Amino acid sequence: MNSAIIVAAGQGTRMGPNVDKLFLEVAGRPVVAHTWQRFQDAVDIDEIVIVVRAGMQTAFTELAGEFKLSKPHRLVVGGAERQDSVWNGLEAISPRAKIVVIQDGARPCTSQELITATIEAARETGAAVAAQAVTDTIKESSDGQTVARTLDRSKLWAVQTPQTFRVEVIRQALVEVRRRGLHVTDDTAACELIGQPVWLVAGGWPNPKVTLPADLPYVGLLLAGR
Repeated sequence: MNSAIIVAAGQGTRMGPNVDKLFLEVAGRPVVAHTWQRFQDAVDIDEIVIVVRAGMQTAFTELAGEFKLSKPHRLVVGGAERQDSVWNGLEAISPRAKIVVIQDGARPCTSQELITATIEAARETGAAVAAQAVTDTIKESSDGQTVARTLDRSKLWAVQTPQTFRVEVIRQALVEVRRRGLHVTDDTAACELIGQPVWLVAGGWPNPKVTLPADLPYVGLLLAGR
């Protein structure tokens, strides 16, 4: 059995004050409804857990009804940090789940092929992540104003979601994060703590995350193009 956790509990502060980016409309529906639809349609996903902010349960329930998102799902409340929200999601998946796919709620363009590819890689290796090779020249700056050095981009990858794991692997990794009292910004960083290799899965279609207002027109074009 394969479960999906859609993390939709963040504040999205870079979008601006009093703006919930997940409910901004693009291509005819809220951003998070597109993301949810991707997993509704994914034949490899058997259930969906949506991790939401406290007080948003009704909004997500109404979203499911409006867009006929009928695949078995449940809503759970997120935690203080993303890693806490993922943990809460893990606690809510079926005990029969062998693979779990973790997705940002604000990444609405993820293809079915990419979801499947990460599941297949995680089933074989234990952990996999959607990623793109970095093509820009990357500079490091110590003060945010001047260049300190140029990094070797041939070794750099930008990781995205889905981030997909055997359930026992990500549980062990997050237990270690919690034991050490660390803060990690993505789930594969937790795997690094326990020495778990993470397979890079390159996607063939843009898979952007909605972070800034300028992202919406581009995401809208991608969604319309489907």
